[in-house]
Amino acid sequence: MKNKTKKITLTGLAASLTAVLSVWQIPMPLGVPLTLQVFAVAFCAYTLGAGRAFFATAVYIVLGAVGLPVFSGFQGGAAVLFGPCGGFIAGFLPLCLLCGAGRAKRAALALLFGALGLLLCHAAGCGYYAFVTKTPLFESFLSASLPFIPKDAVLLSAAYFLSVPVKRRIGI
Repeated sequence: MKNKTKKITLTGLAASLTAVLSVWQIPMPLGVPLTLQVFAVAFCAYTLGAGRAFFATAVYIVLGAVGLPVFSGFQGGAAVLFGPCGGFIAGFLPLCLLCGAGRAKRAALALLFGALGLLLCHAAGCGYYAFVTKTPLFESFLSASLPFIPKDAVLLSAAYFLSVPVKRRIGI
């Protein structure tokens, strides 16, 4: 029972951490703000594994969809999911699955899995951004994705390396 309670608690904490790190933002002129969402999702996945991280991320998205202000800039509601950033939020799900799948691997392999997840996240976000804003896909990539890839790669790496001692400390 103690182990089950620990897993439930850690999953809830992961959803909470994602919400807290998501609301802080630096607004950007094209509508996609700088946030720590990628770090939060990747950290939770590298720490908890794919299944629990997926569930925590899904809980975070549902909380935002029903109106709680957990998305960047203290926003919430379905309008955010159907707005220009909605694809990036949906892209957190494959990101956490791939980061979580690579968590028990060596650092290089774990980061490769994470990079693939980041690629899928940006592909979903860029594609949906192009659809919503009615801009060509390449132009959407240049404005809504490319400027954020270096930051997200650094955050992904930081998430992995910070998860290693945290996993050890909490015993998972």
